[in-house]
Formats: sequence, structure tokens, C-alpha cells
Amino acid sequence: MIPTLDTPRLILRGHRPDDFAASAAMWADPAVVRFIQGTPQTAEQSWQRFLRYAGHWAMVGYGYWVAEAKADGRFVGEIGFADYRRDLSVDVTGIPEAGWVLATHAHGKGLATEAMQAALGWIDRRYPRTFALFDPAHAASMHVARKLGFGAARDIAYNGQPAVTLWRDGPRTGAAPAGP
Repeated sequence: MIPTLDTPRLILRGHRPDDFAASAAMWADPAVVRFIQGTPQTAEQSWQRFLRYAGHWAMVGYGYWVAEAKADGRFVGEIGFADYRRDLSVDVTGIPEAGWVLATHAHGKGLATEAMQAALGWIDRRYPRTFALFDPAHAASMHVARKLGFGAARDIAYNGQPAVTLWRDGPRTGAAPAGP
């Protein structure tokens, strides 16, 4: 049910039980979560996220993939789309939320862009629009998003904290990115 996607350096595939240790280690890394949640995650919290990934595919037909290095099979990170039903000041109903998180060993190598290009190619055939949510201080991820065609930034609040949404219209629409 979960498609496998190929990029020059990565394989994007569904999560397997043996991915949990690497995933939990990534989410426990303060450098990884600095702009995502701010607090390293416990194994319990990581397990809940891990199960949520499988649930997304079953319930909404899309979700997150494991990004695995082709060269050595090493866990690189997790990328994909979610429907978190977030309570935002903009309506995101029915719009997949794009996201990516990479282990620190994979930062700064263009792997997030490479992986998300493949993932966006897949989602674009199914949904005309995606969005991404960022901590305003997460300049590196917003830079990746802009390279991927996300635009129309909108400052919002999420959980009482400043946040930014960026929007992307897929190539089917032929339109420039528009705001909500």
C-alpha cells in the first residue's frame, strides 16, 4: 500500500519495525528537534509518532516514508505528508501538510530537497496543493521549501507560538503558489 520511491541517492519506503531505533534516536537529538518541537522526544513519544505514520497511510492514503541511503542502507530521516487536523488560523482541510526531518549526519547535503522532490512528484498526482508549517526561526527548512516551490508565506500562530505557513500548488494547476 505504501509506494517505494527512488531518487539518485535515496530509497523512500514505508516504515518497518527495525527502523524504530534509528527514528527514536533522531527524534531524541536536540539538534534535530530544535525548530520542530524544541524538546527531545522520549522513546514513548517516538513510538506514538511511528504508529501515527502507519495510521496515516491506512486512513488518508498518504503519509511519511523512511529515507534510506542507497549506498549503505543507512537511515537518513523521515519525509512525507500528514493530515494532523491542526487548529490553525488558516483552513488546511483536505490539504496535505509536507514535512521532512533528517538525522544530523544527513544535514547540509541536499537530501531533504532530493527526497521531497520525489515525494512531491507523487503527491502532485493526487492533490493540487500542499502546505508546510515552520517555526519562523527555521531558516534552513524554509530555504528547502522555497527551492521546492513553496511560497506565499503567511505568519500565523500555532499553539500560542509564532509560526509560518508556506504553500505550493502542484504543476496540474499551472498557477503560481497562492496563499490560503
